[in-house]
Amino acid sequence: TECEKEPGSLLWIFVMVGNIVRGMGETPIMPLGISYLEDFAKAENSPFYLACLHTATVVGPFLGLLLASFCAELFVDIGSVSAEEITITATDARWVGAWWLGILICALLNLLVAIPFWFLPKSLVKEGETNEPEETTEKSVAPLQENDKNETRQTIHAVSMKPHINPWHYFIPDFIPFLKALFHNPVYMLFICITVLQFSAFDGMISFMPKYLEQQFGKSASDAIFLIGVYNLPVLCVGYFSGGLFMKKFKINIYQAATIAFWVSLLEYLLYFAAYWTVCDTSPVAGLTVSYQ
Repeated sequence: TECEKEPGSLLWIFVMVGNIVRGMGETPIMPLGISYLEDFAKAENSPFYLACLHTATVVGPFLGLLLASFCAELFVDIGSVSAEEITITATDARWVGAWWLGILICALLNLLVAIPFWFLPKSLVKEGETNEPEETTEKSVAPLQENDKNETRQTIHAVSMKPHINPWHYFIPDFIPFLKALFHNPVYMLFICITVLQFSAFDGMISFMPKYLEQQFGKSASDAIFLIGVYNLPVLCVGYFSGGLFMKKFKINIYQAATIAFWVSLLEYLLYFAAYWTVCDTSPVAGLTVSYQ
């Protein structure tokens, strides 16, 4: 019939490509940011700075969930449909929030925040150290410049005499043994496994808990997202910050930090296990728990 239409929209490709580009831009922040802190911070201050960095990574999702809660209260066609024409509310299963609005706002903020990164210096003076006196620096500038010129001439001459070599010729022989050494490092692999388990549990909660709150307690999508952000992420911020401050205050070494992490994680899992006894009766769902009749 005329009313039957096959779903043929390819707009989801734009969302997928946008997420890929966003991931490419966000991924270097953690490894390069941590290296930046480790290189230019004191050993006793490094845990505190890392805690601030991880706290910021939790504040971002918290603000994002608040923004998503606000956007979920707005109809998806906001701006093109008047409020009088909308006959359903946010608690209706047919309601679709303005999910695209949050993406546009975050994209603009990411663009503005990325601008200061262009002005970061290539190198910094390590925390606690001072620059060399100006006189010594001025005396050493001329010999260094002369040596740089000589090395540049030799490099240019050597490159011009050698045939062009593919960069992969140097990358592959160095990368494969290094990757193999990492896979044979028990401490590194154990840390990777623990990280995968932790993020799996956290992502599962973020993905399915809002829908559970909607079905079990009759909350709207906006209220469910708001509750997830308010009840979970601020506690993580406090944990990251207090942990880094504790390590800086008492100068905790690696072995002590691993011991503390073990006992705190054990306590955390025991508390999560207690949630098995705090279950609620399943709400009746037509076609799932009860018949349509």
